[in-house]
Amino acid sequence: MSDPSRPLRTAAVIPAAGRGVRLGPGTPKALRTLGGTPMLVHAVRAMAASRAVSVIVVVAPPDGAAEVSRLLDEHPLPERTELRVVPGGGTRQESVQLGLAALPDTIDVVLVHDAARPLVPVDTVDAVVAAVRAGAPAVVPALPLADTVKQVDPQPQGAPEPVVGTPERALLRAVQTPQGFDLATLRKAHDTVVEGEGATDDAGLVERLGSPVVVVPGHEEAFKVTRPLDLVLAEAVLARRRATDGYV
Repeated sequence: MSDPSRPLRTAAVIPAAGRGVRLGPGTPKALRTLGGTPMLVHAVRAMAASRAVSVIVVVAPPDGAAEVSRLLDEHPLPERTELRVVPGGGTRQESVQLGLAALPDTIDVVLVHDAARPLVPVDTVDAVVAAVRAGAPAVVPALPLADTVKQVDPQPQGAPEPVVGTPERALLRAVQTPQGFDLATLRKAHDTVVEGEGATDDAGLVERLGSPVVVVPGHEEAFKVTRPLDLVLAEAVLARRRATDGYV
């Protein structure tokens, strides 16, 4: 139980242990460069840009923690931000659990952020933190869908798939990160929900507990860099920021 007289402290966990096969073989996705700087560095800087975030835990590939530590040492953060690097596990859920285990005891609010979303604006980070601090146990940034969505009966790759329904688009949101949580709630979700039980993100684990999850507005620049075309778009966004905002 946190001390109500103490200001709530916020940390961010960045799981970066995946290989990123959709961007092709070779370097793990989080270490691919964007504007000459690894995406992971951009993602860490995005969390550190929020004055609410005092600790960042990067969960590295199981055999790559030393390499990631050296990389991040080359890109210093503001002095107010404590950075920790820990080796990850075999799955994303295991990696997030290892990141949570590395948090200081003084943390009350935790953000979980995809390393593959390197350009999330600080206003989005702050909005998520504010909603958790206001009492929501779980918060996700999200955008309305621009496209109509069809539910289908999945078929083998390349085969036509029958449409079985058209969800009402106004009721749907495309979820982004960072997702924010009361730390005790997220730990309980990870300890209780078995991976693969229908949850594809950390908020989904909390939903499985029956705890409420709320949505705050996301941002179009918080997109996930998954495919080569996403990387082209991210380079364009970064070039604009460097030209107009002095972004480094």
